[in-house]
Amino acid sequence: MRQKFIPTVIASFLLGSVALVGCSSAADTTSADASTSTSSSTSSATTQTASTGSSDTTAGTIADTTAAAEAFITTLSTEQQDTLLYDFTDENKSTTWSNYPVTFVERAGLNLNDLTEEQQAAALNVLKSLLNDDAYQQIEDIMAGDQYLNDASTSSEDSLGQYYIAFYGSPSTSEYWSVQFGGHHIGINATFSGGDITFAPTHLGVQPAEWVNSEGETVSAFDATYEDAFNFYDSLTEEQLASLYQSEEVATMVCAPGGTCDYPTGTGLKGSDLTDEQKDLLLELISNWVGLADTETTTEELAAISETLDDTYINWSGATSYDTSTGEGIYFQISGPKVYIEFANQNGSAGADISGVVTAGWGHIHSIYRDPTNDYANSVTQGEASMSGGPGAGDMTGTAPAA
Repeated sequence: MRQKFIPTVIASFLLGSVALVGCSSAADTTSADASTSTSSSTSSATTQTASTGSSDTTAGTIADTTAAAEAFITTLSTEQQDTLLYDFTDENKSTTWSNYPVTFVERAGLNLNDLTEEQQAAALNVLKSLLNDDAYQQIEDIMAGDQYLNDASTSSEDSLGQYYIAFYGSPSTSEYWSVQFGGHHIGINATFSGGDITFAPTHLGVQPAEWVNSEGETVSAFDATYEDAFNFYDSLTEEQLASLYQSEEVATMVCAPGGTCDYPTGTGLKGSDLTDEQKDLLLELISNWVGLADTETTTEELAAISETLDDTYINWSGATSYDTSTGEGIYFQISGPKVYIEFANQNGSAGADISGVVTAGWGHIHSIYRDPTNDYANSVTQGEASMSGGPGAGDMTGTAPAA
């Protein structure tokens, strides 16, 4: 079960202020030669046991992630280190991640498929040190879903199963730096800034949303998110729903991952019109994106969002019950001074069809989380993802052209 926030704990943080700020530093590349070879697949590394676990504190997470990042660097050749490491303020930080496949938007850093199994395990250990157990499991499930599509679907997209990792700034427990990790359905931007951690902006998606693995187990990477969304929806009165609900048609994303965003707001149900219990349910839903790390980081970030919840708007379109056998899914937007989230079911399979498996609508999810006050810890300006193939950047939408 995903770790849950505690509203009473959040209330205690409201007595203080939570501010995340950015500054610049340069990455100091180190030299360490290591022989490299190409491994058979990224998925083999996900079965490795990481040497570190999730912490309960922000400082513990930063220390664990820094140690894991430094250990990863020591496995790399000088050439690989040069590919991995960027200046903290390098503007490509905002243009090298996307909801598009890697064949359309070239990612920064190292492709895990080009690493040895030892290096893959060390790279993934960085994520395992950064994320809490449930968040890391979700990332594993998303990656496994891409591999499942690659193995079982009609898709001809050769980017499936490709993931990249990059560091901006030198790993440190005191200096500013960030981890960027992603592929088609993952775009994590985690920044360590002055003792704080922000995941803004981050893209999480999946296709299919539910499938059965070779062990006969059902994998549902976003089931908890769906449940939290409908727990909030079902708590609303008819009058509140009249403000919240926009259309039977599933809307497309306004602020696509890897694009710029002007954070549209003012549409839908206003947070000040929610009861305290409904606000807790909304914060529980938001925690699916801001609650990826330790308890302290999650609690502080939710406290900051809670302070601005009265001026936050929520709108919804598409299905009104969690029934994946009917309709084309849902869209919702949460937009306020401190949080911007979109969740959108995609209206097509993008050419990845599997008999008996839902790979469109309910089964194809894209989402984006951003912080209007603190994207990238304010280290760079927003930019459009650099398109290296396919449609132009002006065609960036929430629906990818291929799985």
